[in-house]
Amino acid sequence: MTTPPPNTPDPRRSRKPGAGTVKMIAVALAAFAFTFSLVPLYRIACEQVFGIRLDNSAVELVDSARDPSTRTVTVEFDGGVNSKLPWEFHPNQLTMQVRPGEQYETTYLARNASDRTIVASAVPSVAPARASGYFSKTECFCFTAQTLAAGEARDMPVRFIVDPNLPEDIKKLTLSYTFFKNDVLTAQQATTTPSGAASSLPRSAR
Repeated sequence: MTTPPPNTPDPRRSRKPGAGTVKMIAVALAAFAFTFSLVPLYRIACEQVFGIRLDNSAVELVDSARDPSTRTVTVEFDGGVNSKLPWEFHPNQLTMQVRPGEQYETTYLARNASDRTIVASAVPSVAPARASGYFSKTECFCFTAQTLAAGEARDMPVRFIVDPNLPEDIKKLTLSYTFFKNDVLTAQQATTTPSGAASSLPRSAR
């Protein structure tokens, strides 16, 4: 066995210590570049071969669904009277599609079916109960007591706005009114208005 001269360097030790690391990094970068290049190729294959379009349309659809301007809510209208009140009362429109944040108007028809002037007050309610805080009435016959002479009929308007912050899971609201006889104001009317005669006082009394 021949021993190399003392001053002759060993070829196995002449390699740079970092050569293996540099080679591994180069391989990793090449693999990353190859993988990244597959993204446009995959997009082209989906669009040209399978007819699948890869874009942001799905995200835009979700965003538009969350846009208050495109959301609609169904509002139902209901009305009735207390058994002691001889009136007829009902909404002129049963349902309405509304966009939160916009003002709408509807009307109710009230008719005094008795032979004397009667004063009554309407009590509103909104269902479901947790939606009541998101339903605002800007004009309503329920703000004041209403006076109807014998046989008188009248359309009573309501203007309202549904708050844009209404919870997403609430798709339908019901606005309901119940009219109750105001005995005190009706008694006052009886002392000033003959039975069956039209009232000379304003149609609404505070």
